[in-house]
Amino acid sequence: MIIRVETPQDYAQVYALHDMAFNNKDEESALVERIRTSDTFVPELSLVAVEGEEIIGHVLLSKAHVVTPSGSKQEVLALAPIGVKPSHQKYGVGSKLIVEGIKRATELAYPLVLLIGHPDYYPKFGFVPARSHGLDLKQFPVPDHVFMVRELQEGQLGTIQGELQYPSCFMG
Repeated sequence: MIIRVETPQDYAQVYALHDMAFNNKDEESALVERIRTSDTFVPELSLVAVEGEEIIGHVLLSKAHVVTPSGSKQEVLALAPIGVKPSHQKYGVGSKLIVEGIKRATELAYPLVLLIGHPDYYPKFGFVPARSHGLDLKQFPVPDHVFMVRELQEGQLGTIQGELQYPSCFMG
């Protein structure tokens, strides 16, 4: 398996992969397509896991903003979606995609990455509850334990505070 940046030739396979990974619901597939056509898309952070000629996993980190109490905006990343072909789930494909995505996002000097995700899965990648670090999310009703953040640049966690605002492409 190799992990590489997604290319336009991969788009149909990535769409089908998310459709399969999310029980034939195309919401995540459509989200990927909306992000790709928005100004929040970071091509270097749309990664695929490939085995032979087959795409078996995909992760996307895209731009979002934290609006500070003073009203200024801090650019951060949102991790969503991540999908792995059902036949390849539980073999570490998703973990490898997340680790590589975090590595590349760190190299690109983004300060934080935030997500809504399973509280038993994401902490192993350094994610912690975001609200306890001065971050909030009001666009979606989510419990504290599933709204998480990971620091990418030392000293940013707790320094950047305010409300995470997902871009409009996340709204469908």
